[in-house]
Amino acid sequence: MIDPRRLQVLTEVARQGSFNRAAAELRLTPSAVSQQISALERTVGTPVVRRSTRGVELTDAGRVLTETAATIAAELLTAEREIARLATVGAERLTVATFTSGGQRILPHALTRFTRDRPGVALTVIESEPEDSLALVRSGAADLALVYHFDGPPQIPAGLDFTPLLEDPMWVVMPAGHRHAGRAELALAQLAGERWVHGCLWVGEILEHYAAMAGFEVITACRGTDYQFAQSLVRAGVGIALIPEVALTTDASGLTAARLLPPGPCRYVGAATSRRRRTDPLVAGLLGELRDTVAALPATPLATA
Repeated sequence: MIDPRRLQVLTEVARQGSFNRAAAELRLTPSAVSQQISALERTVGTPVVRRSTRGVELTDAGRVLTETAATIAAELLTAEREIARLATVGAERLTVATFTSGGQRILPHALTRFTRDRPGVALTVIESEPEDSLALVRSGAADLALVYHFDGPPQIPAGLDFTPLLEDPMWVVMPAGHRHAGRAELALAQLAGERWVHGCLWVGEILEHYAAMAGFEVITACRGTDYQFAQSLVRAGVGIALIPEVALTTDASGLTAARLLPPGPCRYVGAATSRRRRTDPLVAGLLGELRDTVAALPATPLATA
């Protein structure tokens, strides 16, 4: 049987890239760390690290073991939090993590319906990016996370379920006097030479990929992290922006928008929950409210322009 303590040592070796640094972090001698790794390799019957002049790297078997160690640690932390929750007599609590635009447009409607039927539940909302939100659910610090991903399947950690909620198409937002004002749809190739305002770092990276496919380089005027701020800059004439429909501003003054034609990126919104909590009535209840909310989501003025 694999000794969990040796998995902890392997994880620290992988994190530090060195037996000596791992030993200092674990308050062990380098010799003791080496012995623990050797014992682990004897147990599994294959090398778990590769030693070189550049340090220590994991083998494929080592990567499997460190991923397993992370899952075990997350499950133990989740169990501790669940036991603490059960021990809190009479208090029902629910913690939700969300990205900014989802927290502005989707989550409030769902929470309004949720709290109407469950007034005694103590809600906590954490604003964070999807990668961090997934880690919160995996560790048990959050019960549900509203997350998104762009093209391709979502990267969901082991032990979590992903429920698709909404396909969130991208729109090109422009100043009202732009040469393409009034167009219902635009291809990316028609926007070569434009200056771009990014409301999300991921959008900037993905836009560069699709722009290269369309035969031009992106000229960046601003790299921001807030879609509302980006649209304010567009209104001011700084540039144009690629904005998911859910994040479109409700203030259409001074702006116009056109749906981006394929090939181009699309954002997909969903909810991540722990498999340990999927039968929890609070988690299931909020998930149901989120489904109903996105089904009845009102259009913004820009989306209907």
